[in-house]
Amino acid sequence: MKIAVGADHAGYELKEIIATELRGMGYEVVDVGTHSTEPVDYPDYAAALGRAVLDGSAERGILICGSGAGASIAVNKLKGIRATVAHDAYTAHQAVEHDDINVLTLGARVIGVAQASELVRSFIGAEFSGEERHLRRLNKVLQLEEEFGA
Repeated sequence: MKIAVGADHAGYELKEIIATELRGMGYEVVDVGTHSTEPVDYPDYAAALGRAVLDGSAERGILICGSGAGASIAVNKLKGIRATVAHDAYTAHQAVEHDDINVLTLGARVIGVAQASELVRSFIGAEFSGEERHLRRLNKVLQLEEEFGA
């Protein structure tokens, strides 16, 4: 699986750690930046990561900012992206299993490295269930996206 990683300056150091761990687990990593702790605007990296997922350069994405909230809001503006911020393993895997998310956002100023690693493993190890109730709900979400935009 190819996994895109991206971050703003607040998430840069955690992104580097997560990218190294993913490579160590045998995943191909597409790093969309940033590449330092120099202040940048998180929407730019959210857009780059979302585009990588949408154009097929990566199957899923992990996006990191200070809280995870801003990155989640920004990347969810791209039609076809379903992202959530997670601070617990249940949310990280359940959002894939029930909601078919393709981007996980993390808050580098909210969680530590060990917790982030656990969340990433939960996210990448999960698969959409395809159960009728989850498909029905996902289709309603997709219909909202079509009707009102991302």
